[in-house]
Amino acid sequence: MSPEERVSVLLDLLRRRYGRIVWWDASPEEVIIGAVLTQQTRWENVEQALENLGKVGICSTEGITAADTAVIEEQIRPAGFYRVKTRRLKAVSLMVQESGGIRTLGEMPTADLREALLAVHGVGEETADSILCYGFGRASFVIDAYTRRICGCMGISGSYRDLKDLFERVLPAEATAHAQAHGWIVEYAKEFCGKKRCEECRIKIL
Repeated sequence: MSPEERVSVLLDLLRRRYGRIVWWDASPEEVIIGAVLTQQTRWENVEQALENLGKVGICSTEGITAADTAVIEEQIRPAGFYRVKTRRLKAVSLMVQESGGIRTLGEMPTADLREALLAVHGVGEETADSILCYGFGRASFVIDAYTRRICGCMGISGSYRDLKDLFERVLPAEATAHAQAHGWIVEYAKEFCGKKRCEECRIKIL
């Protein structure tokens, strides 16, 4: 099978296993903050950090921009690398504010918005695509460690761009389809890869 055919079979398998799922249903601002916090940590830690930010009223780009650095650091400690992530949160929040806010960014073409996000210190491709897909409802597929691992099990490798383009050739150009597919991959990887259930994995035969 070609890589496209393998991905198509994979997604059909995952669709039948998990059905419709809602993964990361949040406001654009919370997604932006969460996408930075989730770098190099587990989602459970991100949820705690987001909850902490909400309790002190700064779980927004405006709140992050105005807040004292020490306050942010204290609230996001559960997510790890709190000093680095505070600087990154400050940088991306400032970009949002200086660009005219979420509504203005939401009116930008996807390619331009992605470029603007990538220009921010600490925002890489995975973070940018997470923000685009889950925060702004754009058909921009996210390649994360789970996706790379599953692709590897299917004998598919390549750069971030290679894998992103592969999935985007297979998927409809709709944000919902991209979010669902990424959510399926995350759920499958957590169920099998994280628990080292390799002998039960059906993906290796693709």
